[in-house]
Parts: sequence; structure tokens; C-alpha cells
Amino acid sequence: MSRRPFRSGKSYGKLDRDGFIHRSWIKGTGLPDHVFDGRPIIGICNTWSELVTCQFHLRDLAEHVKRGVWEAGGVPIEFPAMSLPETQMRPTAMLFRNLLAMEVEESIRANPIDGVVLLGGCDKTTPGQLMGAASVDLPTMVVSSGPMLNGKYEGRDIGSGTDVWRFSEAVRAGEMTLKEFLGAESSMSRSHGTCNTMGTASTMASLIEALGMSLPQNAALPGVDSRRKALAHLTGRRMVELVEQDIKPSQILTREAFENAILVHAAIGGSTNAVVHLLALAGRVGIDLTLEDFDRLGREVPLLVNLMPSGKYLMEDFCYAGGVPAVLKEMGPVLRREALTVSGHTQGEIADQAQVWNREVIGTMAEPIGPSSGVWVLHGNLCPNGAILKPSAASPELLTHRARAVVFEDIEDYKARIDDPDLPVDETSILVLKGCGPKGYPGMPEVGNMALPPKLLARGVRDMVRISDARMSGTAYGTVILHVSPESEAGGPLALVKTGDTIEFDGPNRRLELLVDEAELARRRAEWEASREPSNFTRGWYRLYIDTVLQADQGADLSFLVGKSSADVTRESH
Repeated sequence: MSRRPFRSGKSYGKLDRDGFIHRSWIKGTGLPDHVFDGRPIIGICNTWSELVTCQFHLRDLAEHVKRGVWEAGGVPIEFPAMSLPETQMRPTAMLFRNLLAMEVEESIRANPIDGVVLLGGCDKTTPGQLMGAASVDLPTMVVSSGPMLNGKYEGRDIGSGTDVWRFSEAVRAGEMTLKEFLGAESSMSRSHGTCNTMGTASTMASLIEALGMSLPQNAALPGVDSRRKALAHLTGRRMVELVEQDIKPSQILTREAFENAILVHAAIGGSTNAVVHLLALAGRVGIDLTLEDFDRLGREVPLLVNLMPSGKYLMEDFCYAGGVPAVLKEMGPVLRREALTVSGHTQGEIADQAQVWNREVIGTMAEPIGPSSGVWVLHGNLCPNGAILKPSAASPELLTHRARAVVFEDIEDYKARIDDPDLPVDETSILVLKGCGPKGYPGMPEVGNMALPPKLLARGVRDMVRISDARMSGTAYGTVILHVSPESEAGGPLALVKTGDTIEFDGPNRRLELLVDEAELARRRAEWEASREPSNFTRGWYRLYIDTVLQADQGADLSFLVGKSSADVTRESH
């Protein structure tokens, strides 16, 4: 079979000393002579780890990718990348998303491979891997690890994260015993795979499909479903074809692809974390994407998917109802149909072949699950560069609210005082948390959905307006204003808020205002600047991150990683 010259031929195709060295060392893994006859080398970037349920089965999936690669005449070579277990890493997995992206980028660029299959799943793993691969722009496909099975507890379904928050509040309110709470622990995570709610992991897997970077049904097939293994096999086979056709991420990740991702994000009631990830990915491939695009495009489609935390069902139900292709079908004329995908088909062609099997899980544009969802992008003197809120997870009666602030200077201050019966708070108050943005924590942790004061929980209060420069878990809910930009650590107005200040939130008009006069704010700023202390982080990744990370409205990528790169290396090996 005649093939065009591949990138890997510069290492494995030379009949000289350098070729001898490259072939000889890789033959130590058991590869025979004849596989170096000009076949494409397919890298399999695997984030397998025993530290995270999400990716525990990726070794097995990698073997199925390899089968497909061999079948199509390629040579699969697996290599590792760091895993980012959301629930395990300290201080927060988001601190290391960009580090993973750098590792993946340099691993792909430096090694003699012609294309890459990305195996990931947990929240920051998927965007980190794709950011790195997109920066190199070799043919790329994604196989997500898939969601875990539905949680089952006392005869009913329970969802990862979402029910954790609900049960925790019930314990703090005295409505659930600690024994009952702990009894749900093993019932919630019954298999390997990502969270079974529409949290960040499932959201990002869905958006990978919407972007066109995976085969159809990648997002919803459970991690333990044999069809995911088959999808991995088919991905390996298709990956060889992509290399032979030289179809790169830059041809898939177009403006139309990002618009589809934002539209699907709104339709599925996706995680707010997707906003920073899509902004960062767009920055890597030179697409001009802004916060305003999320608000504007999100108005085009209502909530079509009835999944926790915005609805009732879980990812296993979403799979059986038709998954992402079914959502694309229901989006109808809103879908950017001509957007190309790695499958070789357009999104319109994929939508045309889809079916909806359960109308309780996936609604229609005419009869949606809920009103226009997505995210609201707020502006005002408290967030000059923007802040976001997920309306489908909020309390309608709080979407317009004016009240006095109760301020926590950082997460330690919050933890120390939130349970204090003397905390000056009532059900109308607005909770404000500082010091949790990209630079401030550092890493922008998922603490924006602050647990409510026990004394209010005891009165039956279940939601309050909460404002911070932090993120929140995609499994969480509440009237939570997030990603306030600039963050307090960067000198944003959030740093100047004090307990007792009046804040006005007007969600329908997208406004967030601190009602303090400019003279007083100027006085507070001078006081704040005079009292600043040097950072405690003086070395290593923390220092590099703090010095170069961008704000949330720009995707929280590192400043020197934004913009197109290439697969070129600066020096040939010797």
C-alpha cells in the first residue's frame, strides 16, 4: 500500500545511524522490523490513574484503541500524561490544567508520532489534553472515559455531587442523620467512570462531540458499557484515516464548531466550568471567543436535557435517550450543520441519523425541559470584565435581588465563621467570598457554591445569592455568581467589598453593582494596596502560574501559551 511520507519517518524511516538508534530503542518494546515500513505512528495519550475513578479503566480502553489502529494499518504507541483527579488533588485540580496542557503539547511535539488519541475523563483532564494537542495541530481524536452508572440509594437514583450537596445541607439542617449520609457513600459511585450528573466531566465530553473532536455517542456511553470499547476500537481505526488524510484540529475547531459547543452547552444545562475551558481552547487555536458569545448564543436554545443538577435524570438515562446526537437533532435550524467532525461527517449529517428515545429526558425546541439556559454573563462595577451565573440551577425568585453583603476575605475566613450563630446574616443577605480566583487561591477552586449558615438552614432557607471569584462544581446548584473578573487578588473591585455594603443583582438585565460611591471605593483601594503582602508562593509551578495566568474571562490559560503553535521542533535529534 502506497502511503504519503509521515512525520514519524524522520525518525523511523532513515537508513542511517539516526534511524538505527530510533528503531533499535523502540524495538525493545517488542515491535518487529516490518512495522517500520512507512506506516503511521499513532500516539495514545493516556491519563490512566488509580487515584481517580474516572480514568481507572483507561488502560483497558487503550487496548481497544490499539486494536483499531492495528486493523487500519497503523502502529499504536501508548504514552502517559498526568491525571487530574478533581476530588483528590490539592489545592485544586484547576491549578494543574495548564500544566497538563503543557505536558501533552510537548510530549506530542517532541516524539515521532503522526497523530494522537486522547484518553481522559475527569473535569480538567479533557480540556487540558485537548488544549495541548490543539497547540501542536497533529491529527487528534478524543475517547472519553464515560460516566459511571446511576447511583442507587434506598430505591431511588442519586447523582454524583448534586446529591452530595443536597444531603450535606440536610445533615447540617438536622433533617438527615450522619449514618444515613454515610450510607449513601458507596451507593453513589457504583462503577468506574466520571460523575453521572451533567457535571463538568460529562459537560466537557458532550462538548467534545459538539466540537466534532470525537465519534458520535462519546459523551454518554457509560464507562462500563461494552459499546464504549467498540467506540475506542473505531476511534483507533478512524485515527489512521485522519493521519492519511492529514485532517488536523485546526480544520475541525472552527468558529462554527465553538458556536455548536456553546449551543449544546445551553441545551444540556452544562457546567459553568466549560466557559473557562472553551475560552482557553479557543485561545490556543486563534478563534476570537468571548464571554458575550456564551450569553448571546445561549439565548438561541432552551434547556433540552432533563439531567441533574438542572433536572431529574442522570447520564445513563441520557445515553439510553439518544445522547448528544439526539440533542443535535432537536436543535434543528439552530445547529451549525456544516461544521466538520473527525468522523468525516458534518454535524448536520450526524443529527439527521439520530433518534430521541425518551421525551422525559430530551425535550424539543417547542416543548423544552426549561427556558433558555446556558449562562448569563453579568457586568457592572463589581465585575468590569464579567461574571457568570447558571440560571437553570438558580432560584427564580433570587434572580433579581438587592441586599447587604456578608463578606469573607478568603476560604479560611469563610470556614472559620460560617457556622457561627452570631454571624450577622439573614435570609436576604448576599454572601461574598474573596481570594479564590486564578491567582488568589491559586488555581480558582470550586468553592463558589458556599454552604449556607446552619442557623438559616434551620429556618428552611435553601438558597441565597452568593458571589465570588471562584468556580463551582458542575454538579452543584444555587443562585451562585461566579468567575468575577478581575479577581480580588488582581485588584478587582471584589477586593473592596465590605460587610454591610449593598449589592444589586439584576439577572434579566445582566447587571451586578456594588452600591458604594466612587470616593469611598478610591479610599478603600489605597488602603488595600498599602496593606498588600508578598506572595507565599515563591518557586516552581505555583510561581510560574501566578505570574502568568490570565483572568477567568480569558480562560485562565497562561499568557505565553495563547496563540497558534505547530508540530515543528526546534532541532532535529542527533
